[in-house]
Amino acid sequence: MSTRVYDCLKAIGEKIIENKDFLTDLDREIGDADHGVNMARGFQSVIEKVSQEDPDIGAALKKTGMTLLSTVGGASGPLYGTAYMEAAKVLAGKQVLEPEDFKAALEAAIAGIQKRGKAEKGEKTMLDSLIPALEAYTDKIEAGAGLFEGLDAACKAANEGIEFTKTIAATKGRASYLGDRSIGHQDPGATSATMTLEVIRDFVKG
Repeated sequence: MSTRVYDCLKAIGEKIIENKDFLTDLDREIGDADHGVNMARGFQSVIEKVSQEDPDIGAALKKTGMTLLSTVGGASGPLYGTAYMEAAKVLAGKQVLEPEDFKAALEAAIAGIQKRGKAEKGEKTMLDSLIPALEAYTDKIEAGAGLFEGLDAACKAANEGIEFTKTIAATKGRASYLGDRSIGHQDPGATSATMTLEVIRDFVKG
């Protein structure tokens, strides 16, 4: 019988794999046209390698991060791998995810991405979805909301972040070579990051 953490990671993987072509098409406009392909390959490996029996959330996320680092090419592998591994550190030994736990995990993931990618909000990256998502989530739970309500607010903010990436020029990665020609296109990393949050929200809702 599989554990909830494995089931959630499997659902994230299935979402990414299902949207492989869409994510690749987004990346074709401003990048290497490999984001969807690379992420789908990585999460297929995650589904196969993460233990279905281990209830330790941190251990599962660490394995996910290591797998993504070793199987996902381009910039996405190091960034997503780092995000999961940093989140794993704060969730080590946890078997149940409380609202404050998710906040700490998302903070750690974002900090890892910023350090690894030398990026900040406003540069047309996944941070343009993740940072607003963290801010909206924090506001909700500090007002007394539960995990699902916080995640729902986070997803709405993340989707607004995707729309924001259409309005700005890329200054990081291959997309930065296009300069102002990248305006009008949504960032594939912000899109896959938002998909991840939406799967977690829907999983928590049950």
